[in-house]
Amino acid sequence: MDQLNNNRQTPELDIFITDLNGNQRGKRVPASSTHKILQEGFKMPRSILGLDFWGDDIGGAVLALEDGDSDGVCHIVSTKPVLVPWEAGEHYQMLAMMSHPQGCRLATDPRQLLACVLQRYTDRGLTPVVAAELEFYLLDLASERENRPIPSPLLPESRFARPNPYAMRNLNRFRPILEEIRFACQVQDVPADSIIAEFGDGQFEVNLNHVNDALLAADQAVMFKRIVRNVAHKHAHLASFMAKTYGDESGSGLHIHFSVVDQAGQNIFSNGTEAGSSDLIHAVGGILAAMQGSMLIFAPHLNSWRRLRPRSYAPIAANWGYENRTVSVRIPDSPDAARRIEHRVSGADANPYLVIAAILSAALYGIEHQLNPGAASTGNTYANPQAEQVLPTQWYEAIDSLRQSALMRHLLGDAFVDLFTAIKEQELDKFASHITDAEYETYLGVV
Repeated sequence: MDQLNNNRQTPELDIFITDLNGNQRGKRVPASSTHKILQEGFKMPRSILGLDFWGDDIGGAVLALEDGDSDGVCHIVSTKPVLVPWEAGEHYQMLAMMSHPQGCRLATDPRQLLACVLQRYTDRGLTPVVAAELEFYLLDLASERENRPIPSPLLPESRFARPNPYAMRNLNRFRPILEEIRFACQVQDVPADSIIAEFGDGQFEVNLNHVNDALLAADQAVMFKRIVRNVAHKHAHLASFMAKTYGDESGSGLHIHFSVVDQAGQNIFSNGTEAGSSDLIHAVGGILAAMQGSMLIFAPHLNSWRRLRPRSYAPIAANWGYENRTVSVRIPDSPDAARRIEHRVSGADANPYLVIAAILSAALYGIEHQLNPGAASTGNTYANPQAEQVLPTQWYEAIDSLRQSALMRHLLGDAFVDLFTAIKEQELDKFASHITDAEYETYLGVV
């Protein structure tokens, strides 16, 4: 810390929270303020948690005016600053979460929401073990200026020459960017494991290792996305975590793997068989029971719904199965001690805190109420989804499903549900007032 505060340059520190849309909002301060911020935190208006994607207050002033737009206190969640290796000079960052000034938890802070869910596990002597997989595209930086995706110049010009999924030569083409992403992850203690070239042109998947702290797993997913965006920009690329970057190529997902261990460190999902324990089955039952009401969390944006199509390796029904990538909830083939659930619904654009909170709260509810998920699905479930498993297919349907879900209000609280649906409804209304180029190209002067 002395080195951080006494360097001849002017070290700086980024301090930020994550809002309900998964965007970071905060301040840049002199690093000499680190000790004070660690002790006292810092203040920001509570209303910033309730802004829409463009930073506008929500109509009806859900948070902004109810008490004069008062401040919340943001408390640092790490013990020390971490270096920001893509910035010149000494630059650091620390994550925070917001509380009421009186010190009580703020139900509309996504990290606090996840912390409340985890407390329920702690009360039962249980600990979730969680890992995230994130997919993203690396595009030409000109995409930012043109407001459309432009393929990376590292790709061959001919589409016929472009690599196939898992092709090592695709990793080689992007090696300078991917190597620096891995280096930045090491510096910031983000446990990036394997990197895979995915189905899309310039699309990659990075697996983060399992950790026995779900809050930390969500923190690491947030930090990973920040790393990828900034390292890509340094290399004249734009990183896209949009659920559907290209209309005719594969979408990008955020898959969550998790198991649950008891106080003795035993995985409660394992029982010595490939089928898994009754707790695993009941956890799946809870996840499926909550899925319709949770879809706005897993697909929070207008673009999110372009990913959820048949035959796209993105789920379209509330179903489950063993070693089956056409279902929403997959039980991967694994050693008995590592028996786990893979939740495959969320897009890469979703908020990791909210996604993990929704999944884990539903899983625990299923265990506590011994919910039956029905028979495991086999084969291609895109071909014959059952009527009772059908999920919302439109953004507005998902907004209504969450607003009306008694189960999700029970699991995540009225304050969150009311605010999140109000944010999404305002964003939907804004998009409805914009006419797309495709509409003009199709109808103008013709109808």
